[in-house]
Amino acid sequence: MQDERSTMLGHMDVRKLLIKLSIPATIAMLINALYNLVDTIFVSWQDGEIAIGALSIAFPIQMIVMAIGLMIGIGSSSIFSRAYGRGDADVMRRSVNTALMYNLLLSLIIMTIGLVFLDDLLVFFGATASNIGFARDYMMYILIGLPPFSLSVVLNNLTRAEGRANVAMVSLLIGGGLNILLDPFFIFDFGLGMGVSGAALATVISKTASFAFVFYMALGKKSSLAINMKNFLKMDWRMIGEISAIGMPTFVRNILGAVLVIIVNNLINYYAHGDPAIFISIYGVITRIIVFALLPGLGLVQGLTPIVGFNYGAQFHQRLYDVISYATRMLVTYFLVMSVVVIIFTEYIFLLFASDDNSRFFIENGVTAMRIVALGFVMIAFQILLSSVYQAMGYAVRAFLVAVSRQFLFFIPLSFLLTYMFGVSGIWWTFVAADVLAGGISMFVYAYEMRDLKQKLA
Repeated sequence: MQDERSTMLGHMDVRKLLIKLSIPATIAMLINALYNLVDTIFVSWQDGEIAIGALSIAFPIQMIVMAIGLMIGIGSSSIFSRAYGRGDADVMRRSVNTALMYNLLLSLIIMTIGLVFLDDLLVFFGATASNIGFARDYMMYILIGLPPFSLSVVLNNLTRAEGRANVAMVSLLIGGGLNILLDPFFIFDFGLGMGVSGAALATVISKTASFAFVFYMALGKKSSLAINMKNFLKMDWRMIGEISAIGMPTFVRNILGAVLVIIVNNLINYYAHGDPAIFISIYGVITRIIVFALLPGLGLVQGLTPIVGFNYGAQFHQRLYDVISYATRMLVTYFLVMSVVVIIFTEYIFLLFASDDNSRFFIENGVTAMRIVALGFVMIAFQILLSSVYQAMGYAVRAFLVAVSRQFLFFIPLSFLLTYMFGVSGIWWTFVAADVLAGGISMFVYAYEMRDLKQKLA
């Protein structure tokens, strides 16, 4: 079975291979993006639009945990893929065991800190008097479920790295699908009637089930991950540094994403007239629409990563060039289409989040904001693709620079400048400006790297 997957990654037509590995990841991404939307819609119907803001307040903690899981998952899968390409079984084994223990320790630390300082963190994240209660109810359950949630992220990346995209897909489908099924019973009055707490509890149960499945499959004989339960507590401390370095760009990108949420929430609190909680709720809906629209496109990148890592390790430069070129065309096209779709159908989407007939202010302001934000979608494609390819090849510094350009160099300073000039609407234009500037730089760097790779073929 290992030889079959090795042959597939190194010799199958790259277009067919990319589709084969991307479709499962894309389907899983779509289901998980859908559950985020459903969570938010149901919470709004049960507790009103203000409760949506509570999910936005809690979002930074989830992003931090996701950042750690992705850092370790992508870093270890890069090491694993390149070792797989050159047939180094010892490095493959150590990368998996080290990744799992490293992730478990970090997630337990964050869970403990979060539970002890929960209210202080929520205020720092931008909670107001009207939504902090909802945010507290939501985060209590989410924090308790952090370890299995974070471990499932790591194992899904490693499972894709060994070429078992279908297993990773089923794991994510279990998490997203079960969450959608449990939400109504936990949230609404005809069931447990727990509101936002029910949404969080449904998420924790679903993520734990997702982890249980992918962990069980990783222990099987068909898996190349070779998890050794007898030596599970052993970590290769030198490999931790390499895992962290390679995964750091993704970690920084997600951590900066959490920082941006905190900054935006606090800027809204400062500049919004009346109750800022409604604008925080609008921002919460926008982030979920962005995730729903763009996350399936990331399934393509997840399918691309093990192909790039394996073929770079095997020195198959022609296959590298062909698959990256093909993935670029597909990703740019998808992001362009989604930009147009979101702009056209935004009003209908926001109507789904309205709790009653008195939600006109929420809908009108939300539609205007979302249409502005969607203008920059297509430029995000180059940032994501370039950073992911660098990570797959093990170029940690280059991937890091690409990852931080949007958030650190552009979004943070522009958000303060544009809100000072235009008030809350400046936040929405910051999205466009940051995406265009960072995407433009990534596009030129991408063109340079592709020319360099083409020269190696001569």
